Amino acid sequence: MREIIAHYGQVREEERLASGWGALELARTQEIMLRHLPAPPAKVLDVGGAAGVYSEWLGRRGYTAHLVDPVPRHLEEARRAGRHIASVAMGDARTLAWPNGAFDIVLLMGPLYHLTGREERVAALREAGRVLRGGGLLFASAISRFAPLLEALVTGILDDPGFAPILAQDLRDGQHRNATGNPLFFTTAFLHRPEELRAEVLEAGFRLIEVAGIEGPGWIAPDFASRWRDPARRESLLSAARAVEHEEALMGMSQHLCAVAAKG
Repeated sequence: MREIIAHYGQVREEERLASGWGALELARTQEIMLRHLPAPPAKVLDVGGAAGVYSEWLGRRGYTAHLVDPVPRHLEEARRAGRHIASVAMGDARTLAWPNGAFDIVLLMGPLYHLTGREERVAALREAGRVLRGGGLLFASAISRFAPLLEALVTGILDDPGFAPILAQDLRDGQHRNATGNPLFFTTAFLHRPEELRAEVLEAGFRLIEVAGIEGPGWIAPDFASRWRDPARRESLLSAARAVEHEEALMGMSQHLCAVAAKG
């Protein structure tokens, strides 16, 4: 956890979703959420909500959004910028300080990345289920097993000898470790295959609604930045993601996966 907190002290997570590939991730995650969310008002717990991008968005739409996160700088930023966030508190996804059935919606948009043991991830999912009311919705994001390989190809770090052993382990067992100190190589994480995410959500007792690839294949386009700036070409990237979001053979091309599930 110290390593993860140190990493997020070096990068500005609140800016990541505002541009580049992060903007595609944000737009597509919001799109997936909107096709399942109940009409406001409803109570949301954003677990591992970082700087509050999703909490603030939901708060502006009329939901009552509460955020918990273990990273002090994230909490500072969420308190500073989150004018529509009902509360911001330090918290651990595995042990939430909320009563049973307190929420209509729980977001786990980050914790499943950084809980590297399966038992820890299932514990976090079960804890999300505990604080959800019956029939309440879970939205859980995971990093794709193949995201580092594809990103390394696009950015050129595939040729960096320091990244080679990291990538080899990623592909072998999904356990991402960065001993180099280079923040471009990310931090301690677990990388999911779609079937692993499905299995963990089901093991935690949820009724699975869907697992979708978020970004689709368009983020690796060499002219991504210019495409995203052009409204018509941006829509083509979004359409490409929608077209294959459930295609098993291509889901791993997304940087992230989103599981949607309901409490039984």
